[in-house]
Amino acid sequence: MNLKEKYADLIVRSGLNVQKDQIVVVRANVEMNEFVRLIVKSCFDVGAKDVIVRYSDDEINRMRYLSGNRMPYDYEALFHNETAEKGACYLSLVGEDPDGMKGVDPKLMSNFSKTLRGMTQPYRDKLDYMHAAWCVASVPTMAWAKKVYPESEDALSDLWNAVLKMSRVNEKDANENWNEHRASFDKRVHILNHLDIESVHYTNSLGTDLVVELPEGYVFAGGGSFLDNGNYYFPNIPTEEIFSAPKKTGVNGKLYSALPLAYNGAVVKDFWFEFKNGQVVDYDAKVGKEVLTSILETDEGSKYLGEIALVPYGSPISAMDTLFYETLIDENASCHFALGASYNECIENGLNMSEEELLEHGMNQSFAHVDFMVGTSDLSIEATLKNGEKIFIFKNGKYTTEFDGYTLN
Repeated sequence: MNLKEKYADLIVRSGLNVQKDQIVVVRANVEMNEFVRLIVKSCFDVGAKDVIVRYSDDEINRMRYLSGNRMPYDYEALFHNETAEKGACYLSLVGEDPDGMKGVDPKLMSNFSKTLRGMTQPYRDKLDYMHAAWCVASVPTMAWAKKVYPESEDALSDLWNAVLKMSRVNEKDANENWNEHRASFDKRVHILNHLDIESVHYTNSLGTDLVVELPEGYVFAGGGSFLDNGNYYFPNIPTEEIFSAPKKTGVNGKLYSALPLAYNGAVVKDFWFEFKNGQVVDYDAKVGKEVLTSILETDEGSKYLGEIALVPYGSPISAMDTLFYETLIDENASCHFALGASYNECIENGLNMSEEELLEHGMNQSFAHVDFMVGTSDLSIEATLKNGEKIFIFKNGKYTTEFDGYTLN
């Protein structure tokens, strides 16, 4: 196999963990067609029943939004809900032009996403309650590559080299590389889940000064996830994060972005949020404030945080010292949070709770889930345990020896 074939095989076998006689749904930009064929071949090689490919085109999507109030049709919801009912798994290949939706009102895209999510609740439940595997992986396109490497004579090749490197695809067995990667998360996840943390305090020189309470029974996870049938899969390729959920009403202080946010074909730069009792009460951005407004106005829950994620400064992606304008990648170069929905797996027994029960346990619910990066080289994260003990999880942007060497009672 060449490296691209290995990458496709990694996505199918480890990312989605496609099962025999399973339906696979692939979403991709039309420019990714050559790589999609490798994905399809690998799916059939492992015994997939069928592979349904749904292509999109940045320019066509832009024209549709500019033509009027683009909203989803019933057939779009029926497709998602029916394939989910038949046990499908879902692959999203990302790599769109970061500027592809320039000039489009962000509210149009936000309203479309919100409406579609409301129409596809059966499909969303399959994902949220760990009945169906999903994976997001990146595939270079020309417009994206030129945005990342504007001075390069062969930007597309440069981006492919970066994506393969950060995805741990090399001359060795890529799936075995990811088995080893999975094990690298286990010790820290174990410590975090047994520290009995009450809150964590974020500070850095950008001005971040934020206290985040964790809900009773919080659960940190990292690497991949287990479906309810016991199958293990990796929702993100690449991934470097360990994540959990904050208590919905337990976030107070100010939080500054460390990297721009590429969202729906627009870029937001130099932004901040102020939180009180969990809710965003003030915010601003030097560029793209209207995009933040569209996110925050999605619904009531989009004004609260749903994810807290730890990524050490200097991680393999961070060490590339490159802004990729793709959240999937940039979030794995930096500690981050997400506005909107929390993951059910991030609280004990969460996969058996209704939305109302999750809310009662402090888990935010929303149609939105938007990650943004906050990690810096001087970020400190100090945990306060329920017994009053304090321990620094991060100093200078990285896990401390104090934390890594912590002995659990």
